[in-house]
Amino acid sequence: MTQTLPQALLLQAATRGSAIALRYKQLGIWQVLRWSEVAQDVSRLAAGLQQRGFSRGDDLLVISQARAEALLLALAAQWLGGSVTLLDPDLDHRHLLATLEPAFVLAETLDAVQQVRSADHAPRILLYLDGRGLNAADAGLTAYAELTADVTAEPPAPVTESASTAFVFYPMDDSQPQRLSHGQLLEGARKLVAREKLTTHEEALAARVFAASGQARYLLAPWLNAGFCLNFPEALATRDTDRRELGPTLVLGTRESYARLEQWARERLPLPGTLSHHLYRWAMVPDPRGLRRWFGHWLIRRPLLDVLGMSRLRVPLLVGPALTEDSATFFAALGIRPGHWQEPSTPREPAEVPAHLIPHSV
Repeated sequence: MTQTLPQALLLQAATRGSAIALRYKQLGIWQVLRWSEVAQDVSRLAAGLQQRGFSRGDDLLVISQARAEALLLALAAQWLGGSVTLLDPDLDHRHLLATLEPAFVLAETLDAVQQVRSADHAPRILLYLDGRGLNAADAGLTAYAELTADVTAEPPAPVTESASTAFVFYPMDDSQPQRLSHGQLLEGARKLVAREKLTTHEEALAARVFAASGQARYLLAPWLNAGFCLNFPEALATRDTDRRELGPTLVLGTRESYARLEQWARERLPLPGTLSHHLYRWAMVPDPRGLRRWFGHWLIRRPLLDVLGMSRLRVPLLVGPALTEDSATFFAALGIRPGHWQEPSTPREPAEVPAHLIPHSV
């Protein structure tokens, strides 16, 4: 049995190397990485980090939206026995950064780079993903692609200690950070995979930041354990379009993210009093029977599922508080009843309001 996340990655690469592990959109075109390619990329990134001084016990701080590169680099740091601290790029972390004084940082954009530098502590390595607005000649910056450009040594074998910290999360209420070990993540992943009957054929969408522990527990670790495909939209603004293109079979969301989709759909309904609106209300009842079930599916529910990008959804997951009564009724009418995985109450998760700061995947 695998003991760490990198070991789980290597197992997938050894047993299902040619299967697609990651799919990400770039300039409007979906790109793919197979399990063998993911393992190779992570090992080279681990060698690049090690060559720049990263070692067992160090921490990699990541300020990024859900990006394939951020995930690969996180696994590379964990490969070397390091931990990964994930921060939401939409929030102001200058006070926390001044306290942490991180030595190794991945900052996605100019705004994230500026946050790191405002703490008056220069990291040993400051990597960036999006160079727009940045001075490429800045000696204090390193492009993500450059990390593996001059690697000369082979990567070491991945760590095997299941008790080692894999991820660190800092709540917004300044309570103690939450540390998740490799063993905790993999054990939780095995339970979720068994209960939800996840298979290698799932298509999951990683549409938001990984800066909440629910993402690590119920999306990243199960991905490595079950070996399904994890998909990244091109940008947060394209997530709805990209979800419709993909038709994911697995969705992880919060109460707020499901409510966002419900509101988005309701805003596009026919006007009250019209024949179309009456037909919608007739069809949208939980557990319809007879003609209402058949006609309602093809006339209303199936087209609405297509618009939401949920026509192939098999495993809807919910992390945190339960859905509101209205949301639960709306999604139940569509045949969607999310499996509820309550996060530990302490330390408390960051507040998930306002809506644009919600760390969700739906």
